[in-house]
Amino acid sequence: MQQPIDDLALDEAVRFTSELIRIDTTNRGGGDCRERPAAEYVAERLAEAGLEPALLERTPGRTNVVARIEGSDPSADALLVHGHLDVVPAEPADWRVHPFSGEVRDGVVWGRGAVDMKNMDAMVLAVVRAWARAARRGQNCRPRRDIVIAYTADEEASAADGSAFLADHHPDLFEGCTEGISEAGAFTFHAGPGMALYPIAAGERGTRWLKLTAYGTAGHGSKVNRANAVSRLAGAVARIGEHDWPVRLTPTVRAALAELAALHGIETDVAAADLDVDGLLAKLGRAAALVEPTVRSSTNPTMLEAGYKINVIPGSATAYIDGRVLPGGEEEFRTTLDRLTGPDVEWELDHQELPLQAPVDSPTFAKLRAAVERFDPDGHVVPYCMPGGTDAKQFSRLGITGYGFSPLKLPPGFDYAALFHGVDERVPVEALHFGVRVLDHYLQSA
Repeated sequence: MQQPIDDLALDEAVRFTSELIRIDTTNRGGGDCRERPAAEYVAERLAEAGLEPALLERTPGRTNVVARIEGSDPSADALLVHGHLDVVPAEPADWRVHPFSGEVRDGVVWGRGAVDMKNMDAMVLAVVRAWARAARRGQNCRPRRDIVIAYTADEEASAADGSAFLADHHPDLFEGCTEGISEAGAFTFHAGPGMALYPIAAGERGTRWLKLTAYGTAGHGSKVNRANAVSRLAGAVARIGEHDWPVRLTPTVRAALAELAALHGIETDVAAADLDVDGLLAKLGRAAALVEPTVRSSTNPTMLEAGYKINVIPGSATAYIDGRVLPGGEEEFRTTLDRLTGPDVEWELDHQELPLQAPVDSPTFAKLRAAVERFDPDGHVVPYCMPGGTDAKQFSRLGITGYGFSPLKLPPGFDYAALFHGVDERVPVEALHFGVRVLDHYLQSA
């Protein structure tokens, strides 16, 4: 295998991350995001590497980029490498460094998108361009499989202008793709002294965003009102938010528990029907945080809407719930919501995405593991299920099995998970260098 990663590739990963952060692609979910400047930026970098990127839009300004690198084995299945260009909002007053500065300070790149996920976007660009330079030097760095690169819009909302649009209207661009990699996995999770874990995502909980509506009798705020829509809604929201969902283990989560237990020297049978999951999690220390969010479905109230004046009881009130469902728990989820909302509150799906599972005993997972451990032999790769969702859900409709794999080697004390959608999002320069090397190795060996 050729090793084309040079100092320029490492520098470009940092520079591209910084420059992409400076392009404000804030997605508030109302349709006002414009990813096109970032899409044109990555398309230009790909074109300089000899590729022919296509820019595709459902809505003007909501631009996606797709390009294909031809592999050396025409009989091999293609691999999708995808990343999104939009980011969640950031309030500059809350940050130590302006969230759209892309400033590189003390060996760290600061800004919204530094980990979610303009870092991965930049690392892929750096790898592809390194291959092009190597080819010009006479080195053969051509991957075995065709690699389809997709930069998407709208991942931080419904994906309607992004991966859903591509899957529905441009499936031909992904012909032959059977597997894909994207956010968010293969980052260092320090579970304790001398225990550096690298969780690679092999599953996602399903998304169930819910709209609750309570109806009642409108009236004056000073009067007795036994049919108060706000009271009815508040009761339902409290019951949903406080509900303890039962344990439901997927194959990915069982595999994660088995590997984590072994690393901690805990003897247990994770396949046992009477497995005390909460008891096992209590023994895993910090590592429990990788698994605990995905042993159950969840429902978290997030938004409330009611009324227009303090002394007027409204005739209706609305709430929104972020629900996440594990595979096999869909019917349980529906019947539980019927019971928790009660007769006076209606609920409906505002948005839904199916849960995902990817095999952890596959050759692909083994190669992902090998790529990480090649550059950090002391690290331990473990499978995990992502509590949230990614564009992999949309691409799965094309028969593409998705893995979360955007490698970063992080120092102790660096709380990667807290920076997702958090304040002071940032990524170490050395972590980007590690990611470029790992991605290059995996993509050439895949």
